[in-house]
Amino acid sequence: MTTNTLIALVDGSAYSESVCHHAAWIAGKTGFTVKVYHVMGRRGAPDRQDLSGAIRLGARSRLLEQLSELDAERAKLTHDHGRAILEDAKAIIEGDGDITVQTRLRQGDLVETITAKEDTGDMIVIGKRGEAAGVAMDHLGSNLERIVRASHRPVFVANRAFRIPERVLVAFDGGASSLKAVDYIARSPIFAGLQVTLVFAGKATAETDKALTDAAATLRAGGFAADTRTTPGEPEKVLSEMTANDGYDLLVMGAYGHSRVRSLFIGSTTTEMLRSCKVPVVLMR
Repeated sequence: MTTNTLIALVDGSAYSESVCHHAAWIAGKTGFTVKVYHVMGRRGAPDRQDLSGAIRLGARSRLLEQLSELDAERAKLTHDHGRAILEDAKAIIEGDGDITVQTRLRQGDLVETITAKEDTGDMIVIGKRGEAAGVAMDHLGSNLERIVRASHRPVFVANRAFRIPERVLVAFDGGASSLKAVDYIARSPIFAGLQVTLVFAGKATAETDKALTDAAATLRAGGFAADTRTTPGEPEKVLSEMTANDGYDLLVMGAYGHSRVRSLFIGSTTTEMLRSCKVPVVLMR
């Protein structure tokens, strides 16, 4: 069911601004409402040492009262910080166009929250790296793979620098996920006006040639002048090199399965692929 809504996840990291700009770009092309979520972690038990020692009961009680007040103040500051992140995100998105933006502040586990709310959106936008990772190149957002695995919606993984996409590379292997990606591109206004190339990484066969031809025909029926390529090599290497060297602004891939391309999204190869790719990635299940 289509909701005409985009779910954007922000955490105050360096990638959150890129998430907002990408969400605004998608909303501008689709007319979607953007729901911006900031999910605060679960509030654990207070980190309270027994500071009273052998002092009198009255003094101990006063100390515990002060610690309780400190816990309450910390909770308020965390809430205010979350609200500030959402206000900044809303201002960035609205600054990019006439876009309806709603904000949601939640407490709990991010993946559980998004799993519960994903039916209210048509796509999820998340940054490649989170607040804890900063801009370190060897870290991805700790929740990224969990969200991709748990979500049944397309997941748009934003890189740090926003650039309006013009050329799209589609990793194609003829499997269910890549066929779904082709159909999604052909129907979605997100990709309207973009140049699309389908690439099969591996040895060409009559079967793969026919699958590519059929997929290109689907895209052309949707108004795309789609190109096709078959490139020998391992999918992760082929895709990384093409996105780095051939001027593509966006990569679309299937997220799960057993074929070589789709199996990238199980285990460490997924992490390596997302880490090395310098453009946003749309993951389809």
